[in-house]
Amino acid sequence: MQYRKDKKGCDISVLGYGCMRFTTKGGGIDMDKAEKEVMAAIRGGVNYLDTAYIYPGSEAAVGEILERNHCRDAVKIATKLPHYLIKSLSGVEKTFQEELKRLKTSYIDYYLLHMLTDVPTWEKLRKMGVQEWIEKKMAAGEIRNIGFSYHGNTNVFKQLVDAYDWNFCQIQYNYMDERSQAGVDGLRYANSKGLPVIIMEPLRGGRLVDLLPTSAKQLFWQDPDGRTPAALAFRWLYDQPEVTCVLSGMNSMEMVRQNLNTADAAGVGCLTEQDRVFLDRVKAEIQKSVKVGCTGCGYCMPCPKGVDIPLAFRCYNEMASEGKRSARREYLQCTAFRRETSSASQCVGCGKCEKHCPQQIAVRKELKNAAKALETPVYKAAKGAIQLFKLW
Repeated sequence: MQYRKDKKGCDISVLGYGCMRFTTKGGGIDMDKAEKEVMAAIRGGVNYLDTAYIYPGSEAAVGEILERNHCRDAVKIATKLPHYLIKSLSGVEKTFQEELKRLKTSYIDYYLLHMLTDVPTWEKLRKMGVQEWIEKKMAAGEIRNIGFSYHGNTNVFKQLVDAYDWNFCQIQYNYMDERSQAGVDGLRYANSKGLPVIIMEPLRGGRLVDLLPTSAKQLFWQDPDGRTPAALAFRWLYDQPEVTCVLSGMNSMEMVRQNLNTADAAGVGCLTEQDRVFLDRVKAEIQKSVKVGCTGCGYCMPCPKGVDIPLAFRCYNEMASEGKRSARREYLQCTAFRRETSSASQCVGCGKCEKHCPQQIAVRKELKNAAKALETPVYKAAKGAIQLFKLW
């Protein structure tokens, strides 16, 4: 296993265990199976376990596995505060104590504000007293590092990086999100500020493996060098020095074994020119199914009405390539869970974006199409509830 440093100089394994996708059995987590897989990863050198309050049964499972095997101090636990469900500082403390109890520990190594959406949300939490609460917990050693996880565009991510003296951050990043979400610019910006960056969704929830278009799968089937979709996606990430740790939701021994092998062999500079050419061919096959030829360059931004245009087009394209349900879920997550919403339907047709689009996309027309496809009655109801109850 290879390791990279956190902000304090401690080693973090380049492969992290994402504990959201444990196998379920009889309505709960299959503990025997999860324990075997987690312990195989730990024996292979993985020392970073990522869970969250809202992952059903996950925190309790992690706590039970570590207690059974007497290895709490051998690993670093990352879990998350669901601030969008909490309305008071007493609620923050109650949730934190519940997490400690579930995890059977007296401290959290890496604590994240889960899905922090924008600076106004952080300011709302500060007014609630969360900043002082964090600093007291860190002084007491109950929280060792504080950070945030993020879904959204690059500019807002950079603003959040600068909003507080964070110890680390977590972003969605993979070869299809290089120019979307926080993206490579956000990754490098966080690194330039000294922040370790934890990567989630390196395979887009498995969609860069199981749900590749047939034409892309054929490239791998016919590859004389024997590349696999998962290994290449991980190698693409490990090649970048700004990446600290890559999370994988491993739920089979085979997946654990393969990911350990990749993490053992891959590092900065591991991606060859032949790998890059091959990956470009794979991306080209994936992109054939897109509805809008948006490259995510962001020249159309900012929108006067707050529409996240690249995000809307990316989710619209994902409906064809990766499925309607996952695309709509991501769209809701990235546009509605924020104080200042960024839905495609907010477009008023001013045309400012089209003047700057290097792809000459009919942005106004395509935003209407995207809104029609993505903003279902369920989306509208959820967005209304989020704003009414200030879940952001």
